[in-house]
Amino acid sequence: MRERPVRTAAAISTLTVSFFYLLAQMAGAGGLVALLLNIEGRAGQSLIIAVVGVLMIVYVLVGGMKGTTYVQMIKAALLITGAGLMTFWVLGKSGFNLSDVLGDGAAAGASLDPGQQYGINGTTKLDFISLSMALVLGTAGLPHILMRFYTVPTAHEARRSVVWAIWLIGLFYLFTLVLGYGAAALVGQEAILASPGGVNSAAPLLAFELGGTLLLGVISAVAFATILAVVAGLTITASASFAHDVYASVIHKGNPPEGAEIRVARITALVVGGVAILGGIAANGQNIAFLVALAFAVAASANLPTILYSLFWKRFNTRGCLWSIYGGLTITLVLIIFSPAVSGSETSMFTGGDWSWFPLSNPGIISIPASFLLGYLGTVTSKEHLEKKAIEMEVRSLTGAGAHGRALEH
Repeated sequence: MRERPVRTAAAISTLTVSFFYLLAQMAGAGGLVALLLNIEGRAGQSLIIAVVGVLMIVYVLVGGMKGTTYVQMIKAALLITGAGLMTFWVLGKSGFNLSDVLGDGAAAGASLDPGQQYGINGTTKLDFISLSMALVLGTAGLPHILMRFYTVPTAHEARRSVVWAIWLIGLFYLFTLVLGYGAAALVGQEAILASPGGVNSAAPLLAFELGGTLLLGVISAVAFATILAVVAGLTITASASFAHDVYASVIHKGNPPEGAEIRVARITALVVGGVAILGGIAANGQNIAFLVALAFAVAASANLPTILYSLFWKRFNTRGCLWSIYGGLTITLVLIIFSPAVSGSETSMFTGGDWSWFPLSNPGIISIPASFLLGYLGTVTSKEHLEKKAIEMEVRSLTGAGAHGRALEH
């Protein structure tokens, strides 16, 4: 594909996804520290978000990619260990009977039935399906996850890392099933909702219920390390994308002044961090899981179609890529801005007005198919067709062949 327009589109998409994900992480950091310090006022929590944001920006600037990689490794080990310990503890209280845990949690107000939380009318059913689509498909398009492939030495190691990650992530999500129902049963909905962090405090409160202050401190440290790792990864991804793809490759056509790319990356990290702090303050009090789902919807709509088309459709070309990225991004952002997530309900980000005309809180069910369609239409209406290049990339992507040497010959 033509390098400059595609790099620009990818960088814009990366920055947008990173912003939405940073909203969730900054709001989570504020809620966690507010719970630990028992700060209930919005002004106090906003100050916490600002302080935490500054600390994380400093860490990114000092630690760089290497420091971020190490903290993510340590975080992963702590997260699996901490969640595993709490899961074992919760199951132990029920005689290691998962049915009892689910039953007690459901009796206390938790439920696997989407209707309990989303209602039973047509709109809320669609909203739940839309949310599920965003969460399932969005993971493959998250830029800070894709960027981790560049931190391993070989294609073989990259594939091995993915296998390990899939098993560990799957195990962790099984843990969260037990922890969520355990929190409902042992802590209770009223206590969770009444805490400074609200619904986002379920896991720390469950830790306090199980092991007192010591376990609460350990789990809170793990949660904070997780937030630090994700924020660092997102900030580095956004800054590197702008510095390398836009500044070096587009503006300077691959020949930036010596040292300028690193300087631009650091400046971008400061800007991204500042925007994330302001966004986190605006999103303070929102459900973190819901904010994450919005980031996943943007990633699934703007990035996933391009990735899949590039890998499996030889006809895919520059116009299809640009229509897919820009179209998916625009549709998703418009639907989010005019959805109940932003205005029009008691749980909206802005409660001062109502400009919502799109009924769903998550736009995935509309924006994801639309992005795939735009990618197809853009491709078939363009005469650009480089099949040999597509064949080479397909072989490389599916086998790893030629990753260490010159291009394959056909």
